[in-house]
Amino acid sequence: MTLAAEHWAPCSDRARERGDPLVGTGSRGLRWFLIEVAASWGQNALLDEPFDRALGRALVRRIEGAGMRPLAIRRTGRRVAPASQRWAIVDSRPGRESVVWGEVTHAAALLDVPLDGSTGIPSSRPVYCVCTHARHDQCCAVRGRRVVTALAEARPDETWECSHLGGDRFAGTMVVFPHGLYYGYADDDDPVRIADAFDAGRIVPQRYRGRSSLTHPVQAAQHFAREAFGDERIEAYAPIAEEAADVGWRVRLAGAGAGDIVVELGETCSEPLLSTCAATRFVRVRQYALSSITMSG
Repeated sequence: MTLAAEHWAPCSDRARERGDPLVGTGSRGLRWFLIEVAASWGQNALLDEPFDRALGRALVRRIEGAGMRPLAIRRTGRRVAPASQRWAIVDSRPGRESVVWGEVTHAAALLDVPLDGSTGIPSSRPVYCVCTHARHDQCCAVRGRRVVTALAEARPDETWECSHLGGDRFAGTMVVFPHGLYYGYADDDDPVRIADAFDAGRIVPQRYRGRSSLTHPVQAAQHFAREAFGDERIEAYAPIAEEAADVGWRVRLAGAGAGDIVVELGETCSEPLLSTCAATRFVRVRQYALSSITMSG
């Protein structure tokens, strides 16, 4: 199918028109390395100018080689490099959630930062990263800007713009660290509500995509459990087991009482769609539907 088969519109507009579900769409990320890059970003924030390409390649190889996800961050409105360059190591694994901040005087020193979190200053404050990566997708720039402006006004010390998170069609997108909580369509509501909910140990179900430390089937199973039983706590419905079924997945979650919750999921593919603003080829994306949900003793 070619682009002419569908009238062009921004990918996030098309997603809203189709009603693309957010359920189970959070991409994987157990540990993260955040790097402050105050300048404008190329299509790949750490691999294109104005960031040093050779250094960027070395950093990405090192970070990804350690099983971490690199992410460029910057303060809203700042395009002049500060005197020192901040970095953060985030652990999003359940039970190990943490943020450690540090800084270097020159970017090359980032290659010497231990990736095990053994250096830097631990922080108990959340980090709100909103994708505003314009060169990657225009929807992230337009819709992300609305989200980060509102959050930065309410939480200036905890809010950062960030590079590509994935799921451009769900713009404005954001992730809440250290727990790795993904949100989409965040500009359709007051994004400060997401920060307020996190402070209270809860998620906002209407905008929630899933948790970066969990698989897509577990993310979807938790969504349907919350829909059925109403527990919005971040730590509710911890995964116990998951297995592939005939046409989907079977996920066992911890219930609030003595019993567990068994969620049967159907896995299907969407109708062909353009997943980003720059896409010229139609693809089918994975979607989940609830087949059954039961309590198990």
